[in-house]
This record gives sequence, C-alpha cells and structure tokens, in this order.
Amino acid sequence: MEENKRNLLDEEAKASLDIWRYLFGFADIAAAKCAIDLKVPEALENHPSSQPMTLTELSSATSASPSHLHRIMRFLVHQGLFKEVSTKDGLATGYTNTPLSRRMMITKRDGKSMAPMLLLESSPEMLAPWLKLSSAISSPLNGSVPPFDALWSFAKDNPRHSELINEAMACEARRVVPLVARACHGLFDGVATVVDVGGGTGDTMGILVKEFPWIRGINFDLPHVVEVVQAMDNVENVGGDMFDSIPACDAVFIKSVLHDWGDEDCIKILKNCKEALPPKTGKVLIVEPVVGEKKETMKMEERDEKLEYVRLALDMIMMVHTSTGKERTLKEWDFVIKEAGFARYEVRDIDDVQWLIIAYPS
Repeated sequence: MEENKRNLLDEEAKASLDIWRYLFGFADIAAAKCAIDLKVPEALENHPSSQPMTLTELSSATSASPSHLHRIMRFLVHQGLFKEVSTKDGLATGYTNTPLSRRMMITKRDGKSMAPMLLLESSPEMLAPWLKLSSAISSPLNGSVPPFDALWSFAKDNPRHSELINEAMACEARRVVPLVARACHGLFDGVATVVDVGGGTGDTMGILVKEFPWIRGINFDLPHVVEVVQAMDNVENVGGDMFDSIPACDAVFIKSVLHDWGDEDCIKILKNCKEALPPKTGKVLIVEPVVGEKKETMKMEERDEKLEYVRLALDMIMMVHTSTGKERTLKEWDFVIKEAGFARYEVRDIDDVQWLIIAYPS
C-alpha cells in the first residue's frame, strides 16, 4: 500500500512538470525557426575567431536586436541547441554551435541539415490545420472537409509553398537515401533503369546514380514539379501522374509517398508500379516508416524509442495534412502490398525512422 502511494505521488509530481511541455511546446519550434531565419548557426560557424561569438558580435552578424536575441539564445542554450561558454580571458561569454544546431543550417546541403523540413512544417499553411485536428477526427461523422485536403493543388498554385515542399523532401533525401543505398547493394545488380516515383527535385535519383553508376535514372513527378528541376547526368526528368501510369523500368524507388494516401490509393499506386516492371526480375523499393516494430536486440532501446516517437508524430502529420494518409504497421504494409498483387516482400532495418521494404512481382 505504501509503495503504491509513493508511486502515485511520484506520478503526480512528474505530471505537475510535464504539463508545461504541452502548454508551451510550440516555443521550441518557434525559437528554432527564428534561429534558422536569422542564420544564427551559420554566423557561429563562420565566425573568424576561435573564440566563442559574443552577443554583440552575433547581434551585428544577424542584424538582430541584442536584447531580444539574448532571450532567444538563452532559451535555446537551455534546450541544448547552442552552447554558451566563457571566452579565453574569462571576461565575457559567447556562443558556439552544437551537432544539433549544425543540423539547422539552411545553407548546408550535407545530408545532415533538416532546416528546410522545419521551415516547411512551421509555415503558416502547414501550422493552421493543427488547430483543427479535432475537426479532422470528427469529419467522417459531420461531413466536414479535411483541414488540408488540397495540399497538392495548393502547392501547384503557390510556387513558394511548392518550393518549400521540394526543399524539405530534398533535405530528407540527402539524409536518408545514402542509408538506403548501403542496404541496397546487390539489389541493383542487373538493373538498367530505375524510376523514382514522386522524386521531386531529383536529389534521390542523383544519389542513386552516383552510388550505382551503371543505372539510368528517371525522376518522375507531377509536371509542375519536374519542369523546374535542374538537369543531371544519367537522370531523365519525366512529368506525369502516378495514378495513371509509371514509366517502364527494371526497378521502382518510392520514398515518403505512399504514407500520403489511404489503402485504396496506395494499392492503386503499387499496382501501377508493378505494371511498370518486368514480371520476373522487377522490384519495388519502398522507403517508409514501419510503426510499432521492435528490434531483436535492446542495446539501442532509448534510440529506438526516440525513432518510434518520430514515426508516431509523422502519423499525426498525415492525419492533419492529408485526408486518408497514415503511417503503417508491418501488418498494414503486408495488406496493401499483397492486395497490389506482389508475390512476396522483405523488410530491411536501416536504423532510421524509415525502413526499406522490397516488394517482388514474382
């Protein structure tokens, strides 16, 4: 009885602190976005002195109000985004980057920066539907329109937002595709042509043709997307609609696309992928989260839990920003893959939010 009482008191004490995270959690995103907009990580990285950058120097470099910048940096230092350290003479303090803040450098295209993704998700168009999440959940009952059902048509009519989406998808491609490529060796043996469905800016295909130089890549996306894509060696940009047909190829690569759609549409896309392939040797490489899968070893339990948080958060994003999209469990992936007519599939863990699923027609 006493132990139960102590546990209850511990839970109450924890709750009294945790509740604030839900009240003011948005401050983390807003302050980080402010740092990205001001290019604070770049200013610190490019500081000519080996000394930490003082508030005065940082304020001058970013054209920001010293008093306001001090408060932003104080908050972000507390959150672990930046470090505040003493100068060598000990007479002042200054700021330095951390591995986390370097991942918020908007000017870096190194496969680590996630700044474009943060700028997309914190844009007014993407934030507004979150305030209507309860409406999205109740819409099947009251017939209301999902909060952001017109995501793709909106992007088509708004070049700035389309650019935000493309840059966010490109930064994710630079981050995850090298991981996928390392898990793909042997899969592209004998493969001459690969189509990247929903390839956006072509970053994914550009990485693949460098890693596997014998393949010819086709970057396939909506016409308004590919018409502004820069030309690349061994990559052809082709406009079209994946719901109509997909260019013929030996292998299909499809990343972060199927989770935008419900099962019926997902099956339709996969059927079109299957029809584009040679029946005996073709394959579809699906790069998507798999929710709820536990690793056999528990050595990385904390990392696994953090990755699972991201997958579940992405599922919330799908609920908010699409009408039928969702992140899928392995059982749900099994259903759509088999319903699309694939004979078998395998799943490869790449130690990331994303997993690699390879589906075979026969």
